[in-house]
Amino acid sequence: MNLNAAEQALAGVIGEARRNRTPVSGRTRQWDVDIIGAYRIQHHLQRQSDGIGYKLGLISPAKQTQMGLNQPIYGHLRRSMWIEGEIGLRDFIQPRLEPEIAVVLRKALPAEAEPGMAAHAIGGYFLGVEVLDSVWADYHFSAVEVIADNASAGAFLLGNCLLEAMPSGSLHLYLNGVLRSEGSVDALGNIEERLCWLARTVGGLQAGQIVLLGSPAQAVPAEAGVLEVRSANHHLVLTKVNE
Repeated sequence: MNLNAAEQALAGVIGEARRNRTPVSGRTRQWDVDIIGAYRIQHHLQRQSDGIGYKLGLISPAKQTQMGLNQPIYGHLRRSMWIEGEIGLRDFIQPRLEPEIAVVLRKALPAEAEPGMAAHAIGGYFLGVEVLDSVWADYHFSAVEVIADNASAGAFLLGNCLLEAMPSGSLHLYLNGVLRSEGSVDALGNIEERLCWLARTVGGLQAGQIVLLGSPAQAVPAEAGVLEVRSANHHLVLTKVNE
């Protein structure tokens, strides 16, 4: 995928920030890159062979309006982003934590899929956590900047239990037993319609892929300690967070 000169410049800034683990100031210049170009940059920077799914971002209409958008955004998930042990904060630039629900697909979902097909394609649900990690200082970015930076995807964790039904009520994120963030699952919207939008946008989804549905709760700065996520009907201790 060839990038034009403006797209190469933005990709270079993001790539260098990632390599150096040093944030850069966002919204300080006009990149002459549109949303389509931002996704070209994202695909260029995320073209590793270990892709395993996608994450949704900016799922609330209020956030979309704030960013000048009328739909969510997406980012790529790679196998190397999946944390199955403890979180090491030194692996990130400026990590923040969000409680999440993820779906795993048991069937492929074509680009033209309808919501009923999406419902049958879902193989189960996981409680989880996304570790956001933006290259843009203090998460101050434009829509183009956050999309190009893979929608701030840093890493993610999934619980050990595959759930047959969508968790209900609210998601709660705790650090060291203290509630740090919560939000209603209803804010995620219609999951089947979300999956259809994603399938249509990326040209189809494959069986076995994981999709993080976005968080209904506010992201909080990551700190060392015991990280825990609860929903109304599930309780899950996930992992430790180390400096």
